[in-house]
Amino acid sequence: MVKGANVGLATLSEDVGSVVVSLGWSSTTGEGDADVSVLLLDGDGKVRSDVDFCFYNNPVAGNGSVQLLGKTPTADGSEDRISFDLDAVPQEIEKVVVAASRYEGSRFGELDDLRLTLADSAGDGLVRFAVEGADEVSAVIFGELYRRSGEWKFRAVGQGYASGLAGLATDYGVDIDDDAGQDEPEPEPEEEAPEPDTAEQPAATGQDGPEPPARVPAQSRGAGPAAGAAQEPPAAPREPAAPGPAGPAPVPKPARRPRTAKKKVTLPRTAKKSLADNDTWRSARLFPVSALKSDRERETRATSVVLSVMAQVPEFGRRLTAGFGAPAGRMETFTEVTLPHGESPRRPDGVVRVERAGKLWTALVETKTNGNALKPDQVQAYMDIAARRGYEAVITLSNDVALEGSPLVDVRIDRRRKHKVALWHLSWAEVVHQAQMLIRHEGVGNAAHAWLLQELLQYLQHENSGCHGFQNMGAAWVPVRRGIDEETLCRGDARALEVIENWERLVRQVCLRLGGELGQKVLPVQRARRGSDPGVRRTELADRLCEQGRLNAEIRIEGTPGVLAITADLRTGKLRTSIEVPAEETGYPLTRAKRLVRRLAEAPADLHIETLVDGQGPGPRGTLERLRPEPADLLPKDGAQITGFRLSLFKGMGSGRGSAETGFIRSVDEAVDRFHAQVVTHVEAPAV
Repeated sequence: MVKGANVGLATLSEDVGSVVVSLGWSSTTGEGDADVSVLLLDGDGKVRSDVDFCFYNNPVAGNGSVQLLGKTPTADGSEDRISFDLDAVPQEIEKVVVAASRYEGSRFGELDDLRLTLADSAGDGLVRFAVEGADEVSAVIFGELYRRSGEWKFRAVGQGYASGLAGLATDYGVDIDDDAGQDEPEPEPEEEAPEPDTAEQPAATGQDGPEPPARVPAQSRGAGPAAGAAQEPPAAPREPAAPGPAGPAPVPKPARRPRTAKKKVTLPRTAKKSLADNDTWRSARLFPVSALKSDRERETRATSVVLSVMAQVPEFGRRLTAGFGAPAGRMETFTEVTLPHGESPRRPDGVVRVERAGKLWTALVETKTNGNALKPDQVQAYMDIAARRGYEAVITLSNDVALEGSPLVDVRIDRRRKHKVALWHLSWAEVVHQAQMLIRHEGVGNAAHAWLLQELLQYLQHENSGCHGFQNMGAAWVPVRRGIDEETLCRGDARALEVIENWERLVRQVCLRLGGELGQKVLPVQRARRGSDPGVRRTELADRLCEQGRLNAEIRIEGTPGVLAITADLRTGKLRTSIEVPAEETGYPLTRAKRLVRRLAEAPADLHIETLVDGQGPGPRGTLERLRPEPADLLPKDGAQITGFRLSLFKGMGSGRGSAETGFIRSVDEAVDRFHAQVVTHVEAPAV
């Protein structure tokens, strides 16, 4: 689409009751990012109240019809996905604006390939719009969904705001408050007239009286409670009293407090002291794992456990299905359902059904545990059954991690069928990640839901459950390592490509695990040319592995000053984790070096520090143990300009292909955890 064009969604697909909008961009450095926001507007073109402004501190709006799904890595950057259940959008909403904003003085001109894509509930792309001319702005309206004659249409907007999120939100009736991130609301003024810029804005009314517009921070990104936590906006100012006869002024009535969402429940990080006599006593669990003996029992139990929790905890079920085009509605789940298929009926592991406004959305579920791979013939049969019965999706769930451009299962799709069925994949690691985000960081509706999610986590993380995520580097791992050691591995070897794909799966799982523990966005950085094919990129990396004998990856952790780099040197058997920290702009060079060493007072003594100099080769370097008494050793002898410092830790690499104590996967997990806990957290802390 071109700027200003519009199109009716019903003319593009029959499956537009639920759509997913993705906002994407790329960066040559891999460090560019932006925040997505959605505004639900009434007939006057304004938000009705704070609940109609959907952003990082309020990821669900419109009674669940709009939900921010978070970031997904792509071949050349990342995409922010937003789920829209158009059939469930409140009738008062006439238009939905989709925008993104940058922070801390950044501009969209620093990003490449700004784009919006819209897909139907089957996952088929319907709309693509490339945004141009947004160089000097910090906020952009990508597009808008609007109603016309009872149908939804999309318009490509591409309008920029130099005033950022504050200017954009104010234009649509949102009250921007620099102090909105404070814990308590400001005291209510006694007799103060409304602000000039908000007095003319119509207030949305409901059963409990007028509600003030949403108040979000104008300068500070991420202020306020964690994403998903309910906020109570400050009370609205009172109207000035009308003039009347002389006498004592009437006592003003207290303003009615606006309705707010219930406070979300999260579980404490530190468990209460156990009442057990000794460590041999085991806590009773809702989902026991001690009786699991076979793979079939593990698959049956795991399917029943996760589907039952999805149905009982709406927040959790919605998080797992919204990205698959499911509507926001009443969910029921089933296991061991028998469905006719030729002469031999099929029994998928589970079925998910969502009912909204009398319409049903149905997905068949096929699960695998341990190292068992998905069987193409099984998945193909379920795709055929779903197509014949008018179901919307087939969801596969296993320990494997799906990669862009590399499907886990190749299925045949009959293009002659009018009804389309989408094939989606979930990793057990993604299920664990979503549960952790809800009960540890974002919160759920009540304590019972939090307890259910905690029991689910206990089950999935138990060694007998078989739901541990990606845990095997594949059959090619040992031959490739041997070929690199003997210098017999040649370019174009298919085994090297298999190792590269499994390495990418491992890195994505590391991001999911670390993000769930920290409650922050953790994403792999893909430094690839814009629009490059994922398969071509992996082939180039496989050839580089054959030549150099190293696996490289970078992950970005929200709130950290740089990118965490991971290098696995298969020639030396060493793992290197590192981060580049920019030098402070103030102070003399020696002062900067001393500040860095003081900040790393609790870091390991074997931490390697290397000075980065402007436009030259490597600078001075040494271990923290040697540099503590002599920080001046970090200064270049020729007085070159210091641009930053590289901090690195080295660790022995596991030799096995699995996740046992001597396995490669466990060694990578331990290296990343140690580096983040002992180095990155100290770098984040302000200098003394």
